[in-house]
Amino acid sequence: LVLELNQVIIPTYGTVPDQQNLHTPEWADFDDKPDSLFFSDAQRRIDFVLVYEDESKKMTHKRSDRKKQKRKRQVYESNLINNGLQLEATRSVLDEKLIFVKVHAPWEVLCTYAEIMHIKLPLQPNDLKTRVSAFNWFSRLFRVDENIIKPEQEFFTAPFQKEHLSNFYIQDKDTFFNPATRSRIVHFILSRVEYATKNNVKKFGINKLLDTGIYKAAFPLHDSSFRHPSTDPNCPSERYLLYREWAHPKNIFKLQPLDFIRKYYGEKIGIYFAWLGFYTNMLIVAAVVGVGCFLYGCLTKDNCTWSQEVCDPNIGGNIIMCPQCDKVCTYWNLTITCESSKKLCIFDSFGTLVFAVFMGIWVTLFLEFWKRRQAELEYEWDTVEYLEQEEQVRPEYEARCTHVVMNEITQQEEHVPYTACGKCIRIAFCTSAVFFWILLIIASVIGVIVYRLSVFLVFSSTLSQHISGAEAVRKYLTPQTATSVTASLISFVVIMILNVIYEKVAILITDFELPRTQTEYENSLTTKMFLFQFVNYYSSCFYIAFFKGKFVGHPGNPVYWLGKYRNEECDPGGCLLELTTQLAIIVGGKAIWNNIQEVLLPWLKNLIGRYCAAARSEKVVPRWELDYHLQPIGKLGLFYEYLEMVIQFGFVTLFVASFPLGPLLALINNMLEIRLDAWKLTTQFRRLVPQKAQDIGAWQPIMQGIAILAVVTNAMIIAFTSDMIPRLVYYWSFSVPPYGTHSSHTMKGYINSTLSVFNISDFNNASKPYSPWFGNRTTCRQVYRDLRYPPGHQHQYEHNIYYWHVIAAKLAFIIVMEHVIYFVKFIISYAIPDVSQKTKSKVKREKYLTQKLLHENDLKVVKKTMGKIADKIIKGVDSTFRPKAE
Repeated sequence: LVLELNQVIIPTYGTVPDQQNLHTPEWADFDDKPDSLFFSDAQRRIDFVLVYEDESKKMTHKRSDRKKQKRKRQVYESNLINNGLQLEATRSVLDEKLIFVKVHAPWEVLCTYAEIMHIKLPLQPNDLKTRVSAFNWFSRLFRVDENIIKPEQEFFTAPFQKEHLSNFYIQDKDTFFNPATRSRIVHFILSRVEYATKNNVKKFGINKLLDTGIYKAAFPLHDSSFRHPSTDPNCPSERYLLYREWAHPKNIFKLQPLDFIRKYYGEKIGIYFAWLGFYTNMLIVAAVVGVGCFLYGCLTKDNCTWSQEVCDPNIGGNIIMCPQCDKVCTYWNLTITCESSKKLCIFDSFGTLVFAVFMGIWVTLFLEFWKRRQAELEYEWDTVEYLEQEEQVRPEYEARCTHVVMNEITQQEEHVPYTACGKCIRIAFCTSAVFFWILLIIASVIGVIVYRLSVFLVFSSTLSQHISGAEAVRKYLTPQTATSVTASLISFVVIMILNVIYEKVAILITDFELPRTQTEYENSLTTKMFLFQFVNYYSSCFYIAFFKGKFVGHPGNPVYWLGKYRNEECDPGGCLLELTTQLAIIVGGKAIWNNIQEVLLPWLKNLIGRYCAAARSEKVVPRWELDYHLQPIGKLGLFYEYLEMVIQFGFVTLFVASFPLGPLLALINNMLEIRLDAWKLTTQFRRLVPQKAQDIGAWQPIMQGIAILAVVTNAMIIAFTSDMIPRLVYYWSFSVPPYGTHSSHTMKGYINSTLSVFNISDFNNASKPYSPWFGNRTTCRQVYRDLRYPPGHQHQYEHNIYYWHVIAAKLAFIIVMEHVIYFVKFIISYAIPDVSQKTKSKVKREKYLTQKLLHENDLKVVKKTMGKIADKIIKGVDSTFRPKAE
């Protein structure tokens, strides 16, 4: 018995003393069947593939190193066999140095680990009646043809138990565990099998072997080529169907086959595309309303009285503005801002206010309806109780469990990787590191601001001289515009560089933090990355929207930044247009960069790989070798896809008041994004290891936080960045007596009343312009849209009564808008339940069946068995005490 235990246990820990005790894979030559997914016997399915380079043909390492690597690999493969897996090795067709080890999990292994992993499997078909939607005829126009991709049959499921095998819905052992589930079970085993022991520390897992180069790749197989169906009748060609009916550009207006995606790639990929599709569909409504508001601005811009006054030669043409910087800047005529004021009328209209309120409500509807949709998917895809029952501890966490603590619940000892003090130190270190990098971003933003302040002086002194002969260009290429565009480009470049650096830092910090499960790991990394990205992407937009041009003083007493640079003023057209420019550059540049990085680079790498293998293309190449030459998905998987979309979600909601066409551009981008991501997964990347996911993780609370913040930012943009509130105050109060001279409410005279007067003799020596003054005028107009008493007044150059009325109106507007939208959001959140009644009924029915089939039947068996035993006991007692026959 001891000998048998040693033969089983010792190899499992990778400490086999003799070479002879090692189990080795079977060897088989390629059978010239390129589409086969089976071992050479055509019976055992390939569930996973390991790739390594033959150590005897390696020339890059020392002989001793090659021998150690070979030993670790042999021990690892031997332990895989000891754990019940079956291995078959085949040499590469194109490169004789490469060895492909195909892995198959037999029925007993699948059953054992399905129970360990608490995988939910079918009990019986769903017998609940489904209601046919009234819009079913309409949605059928956009769905994939059911004759091509058949709808998945719905089952009631329960966590698998071997002792209740007969209660599960098993029609065929070969199809009971689908390929995605088989690959997930095998990957679970590969991640936990040991290959060595050093200093009493076990080394295990395929991830470490990949990192050290012992294996070059590990992946499950695609089931066919994406270009044509499989020639093997036993292969379902699901990849081909996904490419043709999902990833192909012709399907851009079709709904996604989510159940089929989930079946092939697993729940984690499925929930991402479900969320992205739902978000894109909701954007249709936002885009329609946004386009309507934009068209309203275009139609009403010709009736914009204040813009007409700016462009009028008799009004704007007679208004001379003070210089916007010290010495080198010149006086300028208000009519220069004519084109900008016309554009501003489009974006700064009452339609924008309506749209901002609508978006505050839309984002709540989106999040609440997504919760309902997510609850349906949780049930349909068997992830309702995933976190409580099924998710396993990360191997990296298990390897560090060296401290013993007492569990307060079970009152039993358990192993953890660090003490309470060690955990506090790790948290403190990780938090400090994150804040340090956030401060670094803020420092880069300050650097861009310094650039703006210093370069504005250069453009002001040189730009007008170089384009003095081109009056048409001067209308558009002002010093402020040139500074804004170049600063936005520099800010974008800085953002991209910091992104690359911080990605590696965030992974190192999270690895040091050592989360317990993969979900905790991804949520922790998500929070760190988003905090960084939030500051990185949005800080320049917040600066332009809420700080730029707000604290500039007046010409006689300007405010200086760092004691040297005069504080920056807004573009003559206002900061709202500048904010739109910044958003367009960052969002557009980010979309182009992401597509280059995510789509173009993998395509080029695969193209180069195919070109290099062109000379050997006449050979028949097996499926596992074709998949090996595809690009591996990164360790972070879908993280960057989520991040890209959530950052876009922030731009669409946080600053939508400055650009109503934002949802339309996001809609167009997302329709392309869905198909590009699908094309990338099905054609350019190896098949991902299917993973479970209950929901979209930490992205859900992040979007809820953005939704709350969006109400505040849009209210403040309308109040402080646009000129809507000053115009309303003038229209209702200062255009008529006692402040105004008009007999009725009007916008006439708005421009003249909002531009304060400044006496040029009050310039100090530090800011007095070099350019000579022309004409007999002794005054110029102060900072654009400033409200101060004129020279000669007892409170000259101080803010006048109009200014305080405007401030009061702005604060009142923010409070009223926030409270109204938050109240409506609360009502909507309360009125829409997170789980629909239909889903609740399905969950209750499944629990009832699980209780009945797996537990009550056992009780009946026990009662029946105990009854027989009781009868035997009673009979035995009767025979013992019965009097003997005389």
